[in-house]
Amino acid sequence: MHELSIANSILEAVRAEAARRPGVRVAKVGVRVGELSGVEPDALSFSFEALVRGSDLEPLALEVETCPRRQRCCECGCLFRVVDFNLVCPDCGSTESRCVSGDELEMVYLEIEEPQAAPAPGTGLRGAA
Repeated sequence: MHELSIANSILEAVRAEAARRPGVRVAKVGVRVGELSGVEPDALSFSFEALVRGSDLEPLALEVETCPRRQRCCECGCLFRVVDFNLVCPDCGSTESRCVSGDELEMVYLEIEEPQAAPAPGTGLRGAA
């Protein structure tokens, strides 16, 4: 199950980024997984949750965006989604195309919560007299 090592690598990257920003808390990490990447999104989510549970990063959340396989026709330039391994261009019928998406595996964002600054002395709310 290589999803466990991928989840661990994501957490290492999160820790490295958090270390560059003292005092912040990373709330969510987003990853993009292509259907050709060989990564099972459910297994990745399960592995990630298992590694985060009880760690210094809890309650860090993972958001997985899955990307379909898309091809670009070499004849007419049509961009189309591949369904059932059908690589025939739906516009011109050509079988010559290039894969342009679907093999992604990348971390795309971190949602970070900044620490709340304490109010300066004398700026707090006071009750009415």
